[in-house]
Amino acid sequence: MTTETAPQEFTFQAEIAQLLHLLSHSLYQNREIAIRELVSNASDALDKYRHVVLTQGASVGESELGIWIEPDEENRVLTIRDNGIGMTHDELIQNLGTIAHSGSLDYLKKLSDAQKNDVSLIGQFGVGFYSAFMLADQVEVLTRSYSEDTGWKWTSDGTGRFSIEAAEGLERGTQIKLHLKEDLDEFTRPIRLKHILTEYSTFVPYPIRCDGEHVNDQKPIWVEPKSQVTDEQYKAFYGYLSKRTHEEPLWHLHLTSDSPFQFHAILFCPPTNFELMGFGKDEHGLHLCAKRILVQNNCRELLPEYLRFIYGLVDSADLPLNVSRQALQDDTVFRKIRKVLVKRVLGHIEKFAETPEEYAKFYGQFGTTLREGVASDFEHRDAIAKLLRFRSSCGDDRAALTSLDDYVSRMPEEQTQIYFVTGSDIRTIQRTPNLEAFASRNFEVLYLIDPVDEFVLNHLGKFADKDIVSIDSAEVELPEAKADTAEGEDAESKAADETPAGLDRVIELLKEGLGEKVEDVRVSNRLTASACCLVNPEGAMSAQLQKVLSQASDEFQMAKRIFEINPKHALVQRLAALSANSQHDEFIKSCGQQLFTNALMIEGVVPDAHDATDRMMGFMEELASSRSPIAGE
Repeated sequence: MTTETAPQEFTFQAEIAQLLHLLSHSLYQNREIAIRELVSNASDALDKYRHVVLTQGASVGESELGIWIEPDEENRVLTIRDNGIGMTHDELIQNLGTIAHSGSLDYLKKLSDAQKNDVSLIGQFGVGFYSAFMLADQVEVLTRSYSEDTGWKWTSDGTGRFSIEAAEGLERGTQIKLHLKEDLDEFTRPIRLKHILTEYSTFVPYPIRCDGEHVNDQKPIWVEPKSQVTDEQYKAFYGYLSKRTHEEPLWHLHLTSDSPFQFHAILFCPPTNFELMGFGKDEHGLHLCAKRILVQNNCRELLPEYLRFIYGLVDSADLPLNVSRQALQDDTVFRKIRKVLVKRVLGHIEKFAETPEEYAKFYGQFGTTLREGVASDFEHRDAIAKLLRFRSSCGDDRAALTSLDDYVSRMPEEQTQIYFVTGSDIRTIQRTPNLEAFASRNFEVLYLIDPVDEFVLNHLGKFADKDIVSIDSAEVELPEAKADTAEGEDAESKAADETPAGLDRVIELLKEGLGEKVEDVRVSNRLTASACCLVNPEGAMSAQLQKVLSQASDEFQMAKRIFEINPKHALVQRLAALSANSQHDEFIKSCGQQLFTNALMIEGVVPDAHDATDRMMGFMEELASSRSPIAGE
């Protein structure tokens, strides 16, 4: 060997030893990441060469651009080879000798802004390369630049020095030979390598071959024009992301954004929600890529919790990654991408809702998850509110769902609030006495069977500038019902005639009989057929929600209710007549207590059983005797 071809010895930059320690103990806790980094660098070199071909008219040659993974189990050597741009003698020193220098970064600085849009570069070549020493106690780099006929061999054991010598007979590109550490034979097994490549490098835009097999044959469809992607390709990609290959997605959203940041994304909605099947909370997130190289799978920060059911992939060249590609240095770009994604997803769901039957399937599966956003995402609360669906008193179909927009569009001019009622089931709700006033005025009422819906509407508070209130709330505003009177009849005189004498005395006796059980007793303007109802005081939760909370905690105390009576009901009018004789005071009090008990039972609240049965027994005994006051004076 002549002096000119003798190996040249170099000393690493001082920070290299510290870097290798970090790579081994901190940044790269999973050794297989080294394969990802080296494949990423190979893809980087191929991108650079492709750019040279496009801009300088160089010849690609007959060989296909690609990456080869070549394990040698006998000698315990793993080779990662590409036929990209290659490196010169000086580039080896610059790119692999100093941590501060970045081959890709330096290359980018030389390009005009227009050219930057044509080239695909990922990360910092020199930094990712050093992950090789996680696997190897000696690394050889054999490389020949596209611009030279002479190749070079770079060698180091990672302890502080490296050597460079000329190497003949090399093809254009780079080979990285990893002489594996004693305990890492697994990285010479093709089945293990294929698993790693499938996990991290499936969508590298160049063919990766291992043991003669093309292992990344999944086309990166997210960078393709939507018009060129078939339904079969979308389905296959959904199956890859979700591992649910037996089903088709309910819908997909294919996004491309160039401003203010460039990214591509494909998002999928599955047809079923595993959370409803008792599998626990979904913990998957989106795949995050930087120029088709996987940075993080299950990235749950790209979408908020209430959209956790969505599968997908986001690919951006603008994410500022740290040396491990596993964390973000600055989340400004990240947050802006998330904002765009959320807006586009909610917009797509709103458009999807234009097909009611299909949307009903979606909402049946994911409505419970989606509505969480009302409480957690103030910025998009109004958009989420438009996606909510409820059963209502409008129409005979108990399964039909309505939106808040549709509800508002049907409101009579005199209606000032959006009304809802809660209950355990539709049948129970429809028999609620509080509904009578709303039915008589033709006011629609939303039926809430799930207590969570009340939490959601309480958080929402308003929709289309209309307050949302429970029909059993004291905050309900009811305009006067239209009087249905005969011609020439005075409505006010008729109303006065229907208010029985002695009603004030009845209210006084009921207050005495109910005592601390109620907050107040008063005449109702919301009842038309029932004798009484219970109303929640201002600011209180609905009875149904209070019942759920009381069942969940023995310490929860239900709020005192307002007891309202219907002055037009025959029983109330009879009690008013009996109130003229003080001998009937105790009977009127007992009737009030029983009416209160009946109202609780209608709402599904279990009263004191012994008290109720004793009182009913007393009524029956009274009726069976000749002393019954109801039988007449």
